Amino acid sequence: MDKLQIVGGKRLNGEISVSGAKNAALPILCAGLLTAGDVELSNVPRLHDVKTILKLLEQTGLKVTQDDENVTLNGASITSLEAPYELVKTMRASILVLGPLLARFGEAKVSLPGGCAIGSRPVDQHIKGLRAMGAEITIEGGYIYAKAKKLKGARILTDMITVTGTENLLMAATLAEGETVLENAAREPEVTDLANLLVAMGAKIEGIGTDRLVIQGVPELHGAKHAVISDRIEAATFLCAVAATGGDIVLTNTRTDIFDVALDKLREVGLQMEVGSNTIRARMDGRPQPVSFRTTEYPGFPTDMQAQFMAVNTIAAGPSRVTETIFENRFMHVQEMNRLGAFISTEGNTAFIKGVERLVGAPVMATDLRASASLVIAGMAAEGTTLIDRIYHLDRGYDRMEVKLSAVGADIVRIK
Repeated sequence: MDKLQIVGGKRLNGEISVSGAKNAALPILCAGLLTAGDVELSNVPRLHDVKTILKLLEQTGLKVTQDDENVTLNGASITSLEAPYELVKTMRASILVLGPLLARFGEAKVSLPGGCAIGSRPVDQHIKGLRAMGAEITIEGGYIYAKAKKLKGARILTDMITVTGTENLLMAATLAEGETVLENAAREPEVTDLANLLVAMGAKIEGIGTDRLVIQGVPELHGAKHAVISDRIEAATFLCAVAATGGDIVLTNTRTDIFDVALDKLREVGLQMEVGSNTIRARMDGRPQPVSFRTTEYPGFPTDMQAQFMAVNTIAAGPSRVTETIFENRFMHVQEMNRLGAFISTEGNTAFIKGVERLVGAPVMATDLRASASLVIAGMAAEGTTLIDRIYHLDRGYDRMEVKLSAVGADIVRIK
């Protein structure tokens, strides 16, 4: 199992190109099931999760042609309407094949997703919405069995804001008969990116970017070309890294209009930024200032940036408080950061951080994707050597992070 070895105390200087967004690429790849035409995608990140979803799609009969960050999908010869447990268990986003398969082919058999380290993410809202559209759904032997001769438009009000639920129901509604209204829809930029692709494929969607999506079903969709949106979480992670280590970096291929809250918090930290339309120059000298925040749905502070900001807070000049409202078990990085000399205590869904003057390198273990990134940041800010185990979590959502950071001065190597 690979590990990362980091020798801390190095300032970052140089340029980093931000990859396409994982959370946009996964549903967009599943949208290839909705048409027999070619869906040509660019800016697809090279991630373990992308490999997994492509493997799942290929076993349905979807033809996948890949050249670096370009992927072409063709769904003219779908032979299997099943998503088996062997593939679904490794990644919850696999549930996103349910809506497209059911809408286009009238049935689907999809394994229930496995557990998740950071908390429960039930699929009951997906099922509730598809049943409202006329699907017959049973759950047996760990599988969701769904059938519908033709999905019918419906008004669907989810009990909670759910990103994958919104995406699944949105894709299903594009081929349903009549009008579907999705109330309480997720507004994340990645949902908007999926909707923009669907429109390019011939879907009729109003309210894109709002919490009320109105979809007029069409008989069929066609192929399209689309560039996956830039990854706002990766961009903000690198900005947290320079805030913790000091230095002067330029991010390219980014979208500065989709993570305003994180940028505002980084300014509070003391990061100096020159923000263009698709570039950010970030400079940091001196110790970070503490920032307190509460995670919430977009456009609020993203839960996927909670751990990385906490890493910056560990060495800030004062105390801070972090409240996590999205996932009930997303403080597993706290214990590992404390191994590096951080001073963090938790009470319920709130973490209290007392900034220390320095962290000291130690062996730590990654527990989930964003926790991995936070430990990389903490290790880069620490004195001495940090060894991070179980970095397969990192590879799920960051495109060669150690390569990008090494190129701007970090002392970070992968140990096989």
